[in-house]
Amino acid sequence: MKEVKIETTLQVFDNISDVSEDVQSLMSKASEARNNAYAPYSKFSVGAALLLDNGEIVTGSNQENASYPSGLCAERTAIYYAGAKYPKAKFVKMAIIAGSQVHPTLTPIPPCGACRQAIAEYEVKQDIPIELFFMGETGKVVRSNSLANLLPLIFDKSAL
Repeated sequence: MKEVKIETTLQVFDNISDVSEDVQSLMSKASEARNNAYAPYSKFSVGAALLLDNGEIVTGSNQENASYPSGLCAERTAIYYAGAKYPKAKFVKMAIIAGSQVHPTLTPIPPCGACRQAIAEYEVKQDIPIELFFMGETGKVVRSNSLANLLPLIFDKSAL
């Protein structure tokens, strides 16, 4: 038997004013997208903004459906739209803001497992990391320089 240790390094900023202006702007776009979330069941709204290498910013919000699991998370909404509309563009950065409609969400909310897998697919496809920033409604902002920090043992096309 051999033991393998996997470590993750993330940066944590005390608040949004501590990140660069371009990231603040991207987070603002994610916040605007969050306002368009359709979350009548979970009461949990998420917004995502994706910066492409062509300068375009694509946003998405979670969209729920009474027929679970027919809804879609904000991150995948943005990713799949960007992949369809700008198939040759590379994803540079993604900002995510999430929060409950019932109580304040003060802790950073990372992408769910399905979204991590979707982001991983594009990170592998484009062969460059996607920088991720995520937060709750207010408070700390977490930065990961790559999806690999959040999902170190990915399932990708090399396994097929």
